Amino acid sequence: MKNFFAEFKKFITRGNVVDMAVGVIVGSSFTAIVNALSNNILKPFINYLLALIFGANSLSEVYTFLGEKVYLETGEIDLANSIYIDWGAFINAIINFIIIAFVLFCIVRIINKMREDSAKVKSGKISKEDKAAMKAQGIKRSDKAAVEAYFAQKAKKEAEAAAAAEEAARLEREANPSTEELLKQIRDLLKRD
Repeated sequence: MKNFFAEFKKFITRGNVVDMAVGVIVGSSFTAIVNALSNNILKPFINYLLALIFGANSLSEVYTFLGEKVYLETGEIDLANSIYIDWGAFINAIINFIIIAFVLFCIVRIINKMREDSAKVKSGKISKEDKAAMKAQGIKRSDKAAVEAYFAQKAKKEAEAAAAAEEAARLEREANPSTEELLKQIRDLLKRD
């Protein structure tokens, strides 16, 4: 029984489960926003167009009846007992889907951009020192050409420093050869004679 609860605790505290729970909660809240945008802002325009095209006043009145219409005593159509296709509900669902897909696309795009920037920082492309140096030079990270020029100049300086260090190491080896290098030089001199 202890193992069961320990396993459950491990499962519930994993990042994936917590992220999923947050996603579900935010998603349900987000649905209310999308429905409000759809119902209160976009559908009035669509209803106006439908009124011009179909003669109906709103999406809720766009039906195709497949059989006889059943009327109430008041003269209105009894939708509960009539057989019909509710095009209005279908169009509403499409509108909501397009709105949700577009907003999610925008959110995912922003998140991917943030991850990309974070990956650049973690990979060492833009370190804190580089950020400070670019800021001191007046380079904004949004100016890609200036950032690339900064890194090209930095790479050139690093290559020059590496070449200078290699040359200094070569000169040091020539001035103070190791025992192995001295023996190789003696061997080469003996081979020539």
